[in-house]
Amino acid sequence: MEHDVDWVALTRRNARSVQTTIGWIFWDPGAVARYEALGLPGPLGYIAARIAPFAGAGFDACVAALGSISPLGIRFVLDFVDEHAFINWWEARNEAVVEGLERHAPEAATALAEFRDELWAVIDRLPFVGRPFAASHLSLTRSENPTLDAWHAVNILREWRGDTHWGIVAQLNLTGAEASTLHNEWLTYDGDWLSKSRGLSDEVIAAAWAGLERRQLAREGSLTESGRELRQWMEDETDRRTTLPWELLGYERSLRFQKLFEPPCELLLERVNVTAGPRYQPASRIRSSDPTLGEKST
Repeated sequence: MEHDVDWVALTRRNARSVQTTIGWIFWDPGAVARYEALGLPGPLGYIAARIAPFAGAGFDACVAALGSISPLGIRFVLDFVDEHAFINWWEARNEAVVEGLERHAPEAATALAEFRDELWAVIDRLPFVGRPFAASHLSLTRSENPTLDAWHAVNILREWRGDTHWGIVAQLNLTGAEASTLHNEWLTYDGDWLSKSRGLSDEVIAAAWAGLERRQLAREGSLTESGRELRQWMEDETDRRTTLPWELLGYERSLRFQKLFEPPCELLLERVNVTAGPRYQPASRIRSSDPTLGEKST
């Protein structure tokens, strides 16, 4: 019965597919080529496409919304792209999404089309208070292409979870760089890799370490036990606070989502490995310490 469902475990598992369904496009060569044709290299084109619904809020709001992405990169994009031209990057990404799914994971396109109406029905019932970045996507015109329309619904679920996570970061009064440093160490990536991959400077990373040390979350370039426990709590709390979309979708349909999306998401994650590298998109990757993600759908 549904009242016996472990919604947190189900949320954790489906969140991986949500992330993968969206995240592969960040480094997709088709998307990068389109961004470059518009005048921006891939990483900056990704920023332009992602912040398109929110760009009018201005630099400081965009930095706050994106959390740990380099403010210098965001500044460059906002200075380069006219406020009314961001839709060009948005549409370029849309074209790459449709093309890439058809080429690399057609089963994902089929799954998206099946869930299109249900996902939008869930979004219509979600609370967006305190989730401004996700909410900014609601005013954009929906696509007549069922695959793309459903992909945007999944993207809103992703950003809704992201806003929720940054709310936890804000609750703890962490900076974006401090959150990124915690995440990097929790992942056991060496050399501040995650922060550097997001364009943060050595000075900003050093300040993040100093901030964590002042709070006794780190010592001599490594997290303390308290730091590791806090980062695990942040991950678990994000799952606990984002069960609602799956509860609204219902248990059987949430299991169906899991079954349909996990196999093509493995293909999309392999695209990330090829186009970016095996460390990118850690939210899509199964951690050995998490048994709830250890089994694939059959």
